[in-house]
Amino acid sequence: MQYQHILIAGQWRAPKNPVGYFNAVNPANKQTLPEVYPVSGQEDVEEAITAGKRAAAELRKVPRERFAQFLEVFADKIQARTDELVDRANLETGLPKESRLRNGELPRTTDQLRQASKAARDRSWCHATIQTSVNIRSMMGPLDGPVSVFGPNNFPFAFNSIAGGDFAAAVAAGNPIIAKANTGHPGTTLIFAQLAFEAVKETGLPPGTLQMIYRTPPELGLQLVSHPDIGASAFTGSKFAGLKLKSAADKAGKPIYLEMSCVNPVFILPGTLKERSDEIAAEMFNSCALGAGQFCTNPGLIVLQKGDSAETFIKTLADTFSSSQPGVLLSPKGPDGLLQAVEVLKAAGAELITGGKTVEGQSYRFANTLLRVDAGTFIGNPHTLQTEAFGTASLIVIADDIWQMKEVASVLEGNLTGCIYSDTQGRDD
Repeated sequence: MQYQHILIAGQWRAPKNPVGYFNAVNPANKQTLPEVYPVSGQEDVEEAITAGKRAAAELRKVPRERFAQFLEVFADKIQARTDELVDRANLETGLPKESRLRNGELPRTTDQLRQASKAARDRSWCHATIQTSVNIRSMMGPLDGPVSVFGPNNFPFAFNSIAGGDFAAAVAAGNPIIAKANTGHPGTTLIFAQLAFEAVKETGLPPGTLQMIYRTPPELGLQLVSHPDIGASAFTGSKFAGLKLKSAADKAGKPIYLEMSCVNPVFILPGTLKERSDEIAAEMFNSCALGAGQFCTNPGLIVLQKGDSAETFIKTLADTFSSSQPGVLLSPKGPDGLLQAVEVLKAAGAELITGGKTVEGQSYRFANTLLRVDAGTFIGNPHTLQTEAFGTASLIVIADDIWQMKEVASVLEGNLTGCIYSDTQGRDD
């Protein structure tokens, strides 16, 4: 079988004893794409770590200007290949070419790289950060080993493992990279890796500065983040996978930086519903449906105080959910994942209002979904009822009064965002 090559120790080569293979799928038409990508086994991972460890020692002697130049050259190369990158990412993810990829994510990606270049030059990344309340303190390098980067499926450019923010930050701080491509867009990552390696050669960095594999079995991912020779790891993706990686890294005493899925609660107070219920319902749906709901900041939990205004709001929101066309999901796993999450929420006591099923057709879609549960049930089982449904799906929690809304807030897990809607007359204060 002819596999796409991986980048290990400065060489594009075939995998050694791969343990499987996969193809990307176009989610917009369910067509399997022809390129075959390897699932790397132990030999590839160990060789990448060894080469990364060697590169880390070499990079300690490299002036910071060289890292800055690399990041700038890489950004320029990405811009020069914009059309190819946009076409490939659209083919693998179904994301809109112009509004999302060309005019949104790609400029963000090159801007991140150029900001990182500036940070490498002026060493602003060395400024200490200390937050005693959450026990966060800056770690000053060098890390003496490569940084492994795991990218998510929903940002093929801006969070890509070999072009995104984690990558840019690690390189700016003088670290070599082992990038694990996301299986949702391996061809996109391959193009980035080719451009990055060209930039490595042009700026004179050690060839082991950048390495890229497409996929490993889960147990090798755990070994990677906990390996004695790894410097640190960065992960963006599901909470389920992220916590497993964190546990492995923590046990080994290795730093790992994670951005994981969450439900991003929205508290809508009674006064504001009386002022502009329909407007808020429209805002909520637009936020929930952005990118087919496949954003880590998607509002998956809406907390209301019971009453006529709340019921009117729920009906308006449900009508909008049910009458709107669901967006294309990023992968074949999307509908199954949503269905599983909805079933978990229902089993925990949530009632389905609308949606909750796969939409048949030529693309991967799932009906816009809204559920509800009373606050007492939520407070009694907060962990399960904060299960993320990665798509246009939200759970409404109905509280008896403002005090019970506060109880709901007190049992929430960590989230990236939170929002409170209150009225303009001070009645909700």
